[in-house]
Amino acid sequence: MKRRTLLASGAGLTAAAAATPFAAPAIASGRVQWNIASSFPAAAPGVGTNVTRYAELVKLMSDGRMELTVYGAGELVPPFSVEDAVQAGNVPVGHAPPYYAAGKNASLHWFTGVPFGMTSNEHYAWLRWGGGQALWDDIYAQRNLKPFYSGNSNTQSGGWFKRRLNSLDDLRGLNMRIAGLGAEMMRKLGVNAVLMPASEIFQALQSGAIDAAEWVGPMLDQAFGLQRITNLCYLPAYAEPGAAVCVMFNKDAFAELPADLQAICEQAASAAALEMQAQFDYYNAQAMQNLAAGGVEFLPFPEDIVVGMREAWAQVRADLRDQHADVARVLESYDAYFNHARVYSRAMTEPLLAARV
Repeated sequence: MKRRTLLASGAGLTAAAAATPFAAPAIASGRVQWNIASSFPAAAPGVGTNVTRYAELVKLMSDGRMELTVYGAGELVPPFSVEDAVQAGNVPVGHAPPYYAAGKNASLHWFTGVPFGMTSNEHYAWLRWGGGQALWDDIYAQRNLKPFYSGNSNTQSGGWFKRRLNSLDDLRGLNMRIAGLGAEMMRKLGVNAVLMPASEIFQALQSGAIDAAEWVGPMLDQAFGLQRITNLCYLPAYAEPGAAVCVMFNKDAFAELPADLQAICEQAASAAALEMQAQFDYYNAQAMQNLAAGGVEFLPFPEDIVVGMREAWAQVRADLRDQHADVARVLESYDAYFNHARVYSRAMTEPLLAARV
């Protein structure tokens, strides 16, 4: 019973049921109290509040029959080990961006975000209507996991740099905190890309252990104090247009739940996702204005860097497609929708945005 605690109501659990961790009748007759481990600090705006809001919604929608106790990064599970813990059954539910477990399967990058990829709206459209969720379910089932999309950061900042970037040569030799396939792209451009938990970014940038940092966007970057170290922020994040997060369940644990609680777990993730997107849009705009007023320069990447990134990404993408069967089949689905989405965006969305004053 170490994985979760089931509190019975009414007559209580029988001894036999209490001895069986995955006893569906016991859950059906009582109250479910599980832990949920996140890869992010629970109080972090956007990414942390996403999981705390998810837990609130599950409790509210279930009328208190199901309660999730949130543990932030490192409190129960190391930030990059959440999916492993859920797979092993050490914790029944986790919260993380899928690409934190991409070492298990490289295709997980496409369920989070990839360089020069889909916007957050396009990404969710692909998951919901373009076959992405079915692929995600199948790939996670290989590890006894069940995923639910729970939000996206929207368009991100490209990175905070201690020195100005004038050309591609200025990237070579830099130590940069950056996640996902954007890191592989940057390595091809001579960057020493390193991954570290959110809680370590400020200290590493301050101490000189890294020369640049890609984190999320104005709201979170400001909250983590990156503007206190450098006032140079480059936009946008071609390396990661947006990053999706998810709630993932141990499949055996999820199968214990009655159908109504399963539906609540899924629909609460959708509701939390919509709130997260709105939160990022609203507070990113405010934070950007505050940062600019405080002396931060928001700068575009030089054109040769953008070209170099695009060429490097094409190489990374092709290599992964050729090396991994799951990447190839995910790409087939992803590209089928993305090709249509780009045409639509250029005809409809981009002219509107360009014409607004």
